[in-house]
Amino acid sequence: MSRRTYLLRKLIFALVTIFVVLVINFVLFRVLPGDPVRAVIGRNVKISAEAQQALRQQFGLDKPIFPDQFLDTLRQWAQGNLGISWSLRRPVAEILMSKLGNTLLLIGLGQLLSIILGVFLGLFAGWKRKTVFDVAALTFSLIAWATPTFWLGIILLAAGSSWLGLPTGGIVSPENVGKPLYTVLPDLARHLVLPTLTLTILYLGEYMLIMRSSILEVLSEDYILTAKAKGMSPWQVLWRHALKNAMLPIVTIVALNLGFTVSGAIYIETVFSYDGLGKLFQTALVKQDYPLLQGAFLLLAVSVIVANFLADILYTALDPRVKAN
Repeated sequence: MSRRTYLLRKLIFALVTIFVVLVINFVLFRVLPGDPVRAVIGRNVKISAEAQQALRQQFGLDKPIFPDQFLDTLRQWAQGNLGISWSLRRPVAEILMSKLGNTLLLIGLGQLLSIILGVFLGLFAGWKRKTVFDVAALTFSLIAWATPTFWLGIILLAAGSSWLGLPTGGIVSPENVGKPLYTVLPDLARHLVLPTLTLTILYLGEYMLIMRSSILEVLSEDYILTAKAKGMSPWQVLWRHALKNAMLPIVTIVALNLGFTVSGAIYIETVFSYDGLGKLFQTALVKQDYPLLQGAFLLLAVSVIVANFLADILYTALDPRVKAN
């Protein structure tokens, strides 16, 4: 199979998956218990039945779910319109974009650090198998991978604020809100230290374990023995032959994590009062704001699908066997 055919097949599969996600996205939040109108206006706010009915008509909830609401929603999405948030009274796309940059900054820094450290530490641990370093790295990675997100965030929040005087929440200090980014970079960096460290530790353990396991499997292959027989040094064997093939499982898990990290960021952003998509998801869920929930879920799902498609593209570059299958 040619590379073009392989990628075309993967692209068609990704598009079909997106359509399935659109259907699930519509149905998922409509099976939640509770009244979305009451959730939006507040549980303890008194409102007449006529006013509630008017809100239902405004939100389109007076129509049958299938096919009216479903077709109306698909029509809006096809036009690039994610609707208007019921609780915030603003376009959903505008709300998501206003929070996306903050979350991407946090996720990008955390993922970059965890990938770099996880790959190199896992590579070194596998190379130095059964040494003190390998045992220490394996123990740390298992503990880090098993640690609950919110618990680690709370511990680092308490330790960082008490011992290092780091900020306990927000993106910048109140006096710097609204100022140009280049003027508040030191303050922004101080606010990012604790949430970024939390995210890095959580994913570092996973990447270390997978890289260690992958490099041990690769080092047992025949072509590694051949490379050693040719007189190559251990570093040459490791960098020229072992690393590239050992990276395949890492590419897969990184692609998945880049999409799902947004869901994990909900806990981190809540603990550190970080103004990003995770905190927005939580607010939308409490309010049962269907358009905002649908837009947020769609963004998360498409991120995972696109990340997997990019991983398939990387496979063709890393592993020639993919093109031949």
